[in-house]
Amino acid sequence: MNTIDGVIFKDMILSGADNLRQHAEYVDSLNVFPVPDGDTGTNMDLSMTSGATEVEDKDIEHIGEMGKHFSKGLLMGARGNSGVILSQLFRGFSKAIEDVESVDANVFGNALDQGVKTAYKAVMKPVEGTILTVAKDSGAKAVETAGNTESLIEIMEAVVTEAKASLERTPDLLPVLKEVGVVDSGGQGLVYVYEGFLAALKGEKVEVAKDAVDTDTFVNDNHEFDDFMTVEDIEYGFCTEFMVRFENGKRSFNEEEFRSEMSEFGDSLLVISDDEIVKVHVHTETPGEAMTYGSSYGELIKMKIENMREQFRDIQSKKQSKGTDENKEHRSYDTAIITVSSGDGIRTLFESIGVTHVINGGQTMNPSTEDILNTIKDDDVKQVIILPNNKNIIMAAEQAQQMLDIPAVVIPTVSIPEGLSSMLMFSPDAALDDNKESMNAALEHVKTGQVTYAVRDTSIDGVEIKKDQHMGINNGKINLASDSKSETLESLIVSMLDDESEIVTIIIGDEGSEDEAGAIIEKLENTYDEVEFEVHDGQQPVYSYLVSVE
Repeated sequence: MNTIDGVIFKDMILSGADNLRQHAEYVDSLNVFPVPDGDTGTNMDLSMTSGATEVEDKDIEHIGEMGKHFSKGLLMGARGNSGVILSQLFRGFSKAIEDVESVDANVFGNALDQGVKTAYKAVMKPVEGTILTVAKDSGAKAVETAGNTESLIEIMEAVVTEAKASLERTPDLLPVLKEVGVVDSGGQGLVYVYEGFLAALKGEKVEVAKDAVDTDTFVNDNHEFDDFMTVEDIEYGFCTEFMVRFENGKRSFNEEEFRSEMSEFGDSLLVISDDEIVKVHVHTETPGEAMTYGSSYGELIKMKIENMREQFRDIQSKKQSKGTDENKEHRSYDTAIITVSSGDGIRTLFESIGVTHVINGGQTMNPSTEDILNTIKDDDVKQVIILPNNKNIIMAAEQAQQMLDIPAVVIPTVSIPEGLSSMLMFSPDAALDDNKESMNAALEHVKTGQVTYAVRDTSIDGVEIKKDQHMGINNGKINLASDSKSETLESLIVSMLDDESEIVTIIIGDEGSEDEAGAIIEKLENTYDEVEFEVHDGQQPVYSYLVSVE
């Protein structure tokens, strides 16, 4: 094979995505740099899948055109450090081939090398011993091999061999990898992509991943993750990603100036731009401020914030409970109820009213489809009900429902109070469809409120808000802001009450207090003598108080 056209390239993309997907969990288990949040494989898989989805229904022989579609899909779906870098490797590759119908050995090798240059340019402070190094070494090998052969298969074989060798050298370049005893997770993900490319060129299918590596054992027994870092060592806790669509009348965009300004918000900065958008990845303590700066250039689109400290805690928690879990009896459920929660108190509350499986999640850490499916993978379950409790998680829940091979329904709860109200209508003796109907009906009779704080000055829906003020949010709309948390909570509850209100439930978060809530209830009971008040300790972050009115 001396040339590759668009059809062959599409096969390579789909094969690479498939191979990475099969090994994503293992790649996650290697993740220690820059933060051990255990999601590199997942992020690379989601990024590569986005690119593959963009091309899978297209039959284009022109490889330049196919490359444009692949690059667009990767860019729009890129997640995390390694996912964004992956998108840049193939953005540069696709740019180098955009005008040709097919590529030969020299063009292919040079395109891989151009992808490396594009990726390095996107990273504010490139670090060797990462996916960048593996891409650079294997790209250089492609150029070298192209000078000695016209066979694309021979070139791709050399690329895979060098990528593996470079991956094995990453611990010598990045001390934290050697300390823990692993290779770089992003580099490992790229090797899987390249292996998939090679299989497609040979007309082979990637081998189905075998469970030869128990990732829990690999991490817990063979490597000292707990010894090299604690959650307190994470300087910038929020993995923040967003895109800005440029608008006329706003600041004129200069990439170097933008990158320099964004670097003030944290580290692990990647900036990618074209004539229409800029995509940003940064680890920061102030995600709101970073996005506010971005919005000065245009409209924010595709925003995502993940709490890496919470992700790290979750990894530690899983490791601590591993021995206990192995000794548990096999669990069986006629109906497994999966809910997303944030805060130990809320978890206990859900479990007390019949929820069988609780996933950590919330405003800044949304569980994926895979997270939802993995919750019940080791249990004997006949049917499933899923309560996402956040509008951003509903789609992942619906995808999980479709992937399950047992009856399952999603109750589209968008808040913790809705999830609790819906659960109160669940009957273990009712049919799945009947429970779905009654649990959905409960959502029509509950109002949701939150008290949280502002991270910046702003004006929303006519409400002037100052940084650090407390905000009252009634059914998703900010209706007041005050320097007093107590005043905000009281005003919020009053705004939610009407003549049909019967029960007010207040869930106290980390920043709330039982005394404060109790004083407000005592005051309101004098006016609303027919309303019953309940208080629970939710221990949830972000929201000082969650309020439901039924």
